[in-house]
Amino acid sequence: QVRLVESGGDLVQPGGSLRLSCVASGINFKIAIMNWYRQAPGNQRELVATITTDDNTNYVDSVKGRFTISRDNAKRTVYLQMNSLKPEDTAVYYCNADFTPQNYWGQGTQVTVSS
Repeated sequence: QVRLVESGGDLVQPGGSLRLSCVASGINFKIAIMNWYRQAPGNQRELVATITTDDNTNYVDSVKGRFTISRDNAKRTVYLQMNSLKPEDTAVYYCNADFTPQNYWGQGTQVTVSS
């Protein structure tokens, strides 16, 4: 059974930091392209960051220079370090494992940026 379990979401003030974690089980994590998506109320789900099997990374323009995606294959975990958070970063953040044509999703973790 495939499971992706996110954690680390919280309420944080603008300018603050959070680190999200996603632990995977039931998949060959080493060969998975891992993604973080987010979805704010009333918006479509948006791809935020990607990390490939050889640690190449890509980010949506709005988070470049503030967010960092990384992975630890031994722990089957992908991380999203989020710095200089802004109110517009408020969303539910989802972990995704891309085994195209199959995709697996976590349940999401809420990030709220507010003073």
